[in-house]
Amino acid sequence: MYQTLLTELQDGTFLITINRPDKLNALNKDVIADLDKAIDEVYNNAEIKSAIITGAGEKSFVAGADISEFIPLDASGAETLAKVGHNVFNKIEHAPKPIVAAVNGFALGGGCELAMSCHFRLASENAKFGQPEVNLGLIPGYGGTQRLTKLVGKGKAMELMMTADMIGAEEAKSLGLVNHVLPLAELLSKTKEILQKIQTKAPVAVGKVIACVNDAANCDDKGFDKEISRFGECFATEDMREGTGAFLEKRKAAFKGK
Repeated sequence: MYQTLLTELQDGTFLITINRPDKLNALNKDVIADLDKAIDEVYNNAEIKSAIITGAGEKSFVAGADISEFIPLDASGAETLAKVGHNVFNKIEHAPKPIVAAVNGFALGGGCELAMSCHFRLASENAKFGQPEVNLGLIPGYGGTQRLTKLVGKGKAMELMMTADMIGAEEAKSLGLVNHVLPLAELLSKTKEILQKIQTKAPVAVGKVIACVNDAANCDDKGFDKEISRFGECFATEDMREGTGAFLEKRKAAFKGK
């Protein structure tokens, strides 16, 4: 089904592995197209409760875009390329189910942008993050200027994107770019552990948390109003009745996502 991805569904978690290790998992048109299909599967397959995006091998999550595809492009073609990437990464950001990046090595350029489009990130100790596009006479084109600024603040985002410097996993954690730093051997197991915990919560409510937090991150001036509406919508769900009932009855809730 996928040319450039490996996928596996286990215990409700859909593992998406970008599988171009000989190219350090660099993004090309085929990877973007496959990611688009894989994220559609996350949206549409009821058996999928959460997803992880990671890279094949021990060196690289995604080491950037495939620069060879840039050479023939003019300005119009480049804008079209960027729009396609934006659409896929926006689909990840706004997914109603949690999608987490397990960053195993280099996350540079488009790879850093892909990681930032996920709902949060875990990193291996050898992970490196950066937006080195100015080295190529370019800027980030898949949302990086916007998401990096939201995640680490204006000043640090300016410095990182203008110097093209890479930062290590611990600095990325100190900046709020990643939530946890782990030995490579423990990266996937910890990511799955967090998602298994999330999967015990009410799925409709989790989806509304994602939507509300995205509104806040995107400075939506209707964010507070949308929170009020979504809070009200939760009261129309079976999960709310189950959750409050279980709390009062001192038992574990069994949510159905309805």
